[in-house]
Amino acid sequence: MKRFLLSILLLSALSALAQTAIKLHQKAIVVDTHGDILSDQIKSGIDIGLLQKSVNFDLVRAKQGGLDVQVFSVWSDYTGGFAWANRQIDSLDTLIKRHPDMIAKVRTVKELKSAVKQGKMAALFGVEGGHMIENKIENLEALAKRGMTYMTLTWNNSTPWSSSAYEETFKKDSLKQVGLSDLGKQIIKRMNELGVIVDLSHVGETSFYDAIKVSVKPVMASHSSAYVFNAHQRNLKDDQIIAIAKTGGVVFVNFYSGFIDSTYSRKQKEYTARHKTELSSLAVRYQSHSKASDEINVKYRQEIQDMRAPLSLLIDHIDHMVKLVGADHVGLGADYDGAESYPKGLDDVSKYPLITEALLQRGYSAKDVKKILGRNFIRLLRENEID
Repeated sequence: MKRFLLSILLLSALSALAQTAIKLHQKAIVVDTHGDILSDQIKSGIDIGLLQKSVNFDLVRAKQGGLDVQVFSVWSDYTGGFAWANRQIDSLDTLIKRHPDMIAKVRTVKELKSAVKQGKMAALFGVEGGHMIENKIENLEALAKRGMTYMTLTWNNSTPWSSSAYEETFKKDSLKQVGLSDLGKQIIKRMNELGVIVDLSHVGETSFYDAIKVSVKPVMASHSSAYVFNAHQRNLKDDQIIAIAKTGGVVFVNFYSGFIDSTYSRKQKEYTARHKTELSSLAVRYQSHSKASDEINVKYRQEIQDMRAPLSLLIDHIDHMVKLVGADHVGLGADYDGAESYPKGLDDVSKYPLITEALLQRGYSAKDVKKILGRNFIRLLRENEID
């Protein structure tokens, strides 16, 4: 009988917590600082104003998840440049024209709050990779004029003026430039003048600390997790997290299983090895490796689900950073549509309330939860605005 009563009390407490989480989530302004859907939207031709099944983001599920503000990533691989950046911005503008009752493009905190008050998603964009300005400050200025919120100094590739985390880790001996060059320092200074936030995700440690020294405004890491849990070059070491916080900046935690879970890479390799023969056979049959991979992934869907990181581990990353630098310097940068695996339960942008509930379960105050969900980004945006 005692066990039965304890079970009833536990269920009641959990139900009350869930209700509290829902109310808090609805009141909060929820911000995600990194979503990669724009390039997918162009390549596939889908309308992300409508409900979609093949991607993590659309405006319908974003509304369901209480996502109020999305910073869309303008991204390219090693070959993309200024023209491709502008094409992605054009695609965002087209989406907004198609669904003006659902989404509005904003640049300032005042515009952001106005859009949210009207029940619209506030849309901003950040450029992921300094190679997209093609070493020209005038291109930086042109993107800023179009509304660029942040620029990630590098992607996995280095530029002639800044070295990336990937290449500092694996190709340092062959790099002509390690850290920021004089042009790189000029670019940081001009970003400060233009109100463009300096984003240090993807950036090598030498460039990272060079940028910290040059910037006179608070900086950010738009989608990075904690190195202490997974020694991946894309994650931030404790000293880096502290350095960002000292500028008044914010680290926005990446959801990708491969960054938050140190066992994910091994499990992924084991999965590939188990199905290598079958994959090769299907690739020959279809004359397409991607089609073969799709079929394998559908057939062994449960194995893929089992590889996903637990939600609790994502919260561990957030919790570690908060304990290290305080709740004023941590936020969410999911990287949806930029990776193949996210924590269990966090399938898409409709699932953000799970994070609110998990933070409350860890004992976070409503005030600190609101900071992590969005207030920290709003402060960072305001502190980088130009007069």
